[in-house]
Amino acid sequence: MTTSGNQIEIPLSKKKIFLILLISILFTAIGFWFVINPPIIKNPVFGNPLMITILGYASIIFSVICMFFCIRKLPDNKPGLIIDNEGFIDNSSGVSGGQILWKDIENISIFEMGRQKLIMLQVNNPEVYINRQTNGFKRKLMAMNHQMYGTPLSITANALDISFDELLSILSEKLNASKQY
Repeated sequence: MTTSGNQIEIPLSKKKIFLILLISILFTAIGFWFVINPPIIKNPVFGNPLMITILGYASIIFSVICMFFCIRKLPDNKPGLIIDNEGFIDNSSGVSGGQILWKDIENISIFEMGRQKLIMLQVNNPEVYINRQTNGFKRKLMAMNHQMYGTPLSITANALDISFDELLSILSEKLNASKQY
């Protein structure tokens, strides 16, 4: 993390991205195994061969999306997050929101899914952030996030060279400082 004046730059973590890539490759292989030769599992829910095949396809789809993100981000030398007094520029994920202004953020909350933590950014104009996406797939994902979680914008520290708690602290402090003006 580098700080100059009122700007904070948080780099992408190449180690974390590479680890996500390796895990994605593993889950893709497991997905193909489940599709091609489903294992016999003695479980009332997951013992059904059709369920195992569906899990295999889901694993492949999700893992390939993660691999695509990792392959795009590994050579990316731009900071993952640039924070200043106006807001921040998010370049941390495949569904990053670009420039997000403090004046648009109403609230910051945490959403936990398993061991995965997300910083949810409730904004007063979600449609603006969704509609400015030029990539149709990304726009669709942001619209789904908005429907499911009440906001299209979320940030995780998974690909950033910072801990989740540090990131949450910095964003919360900057948002609170912006509300003072």
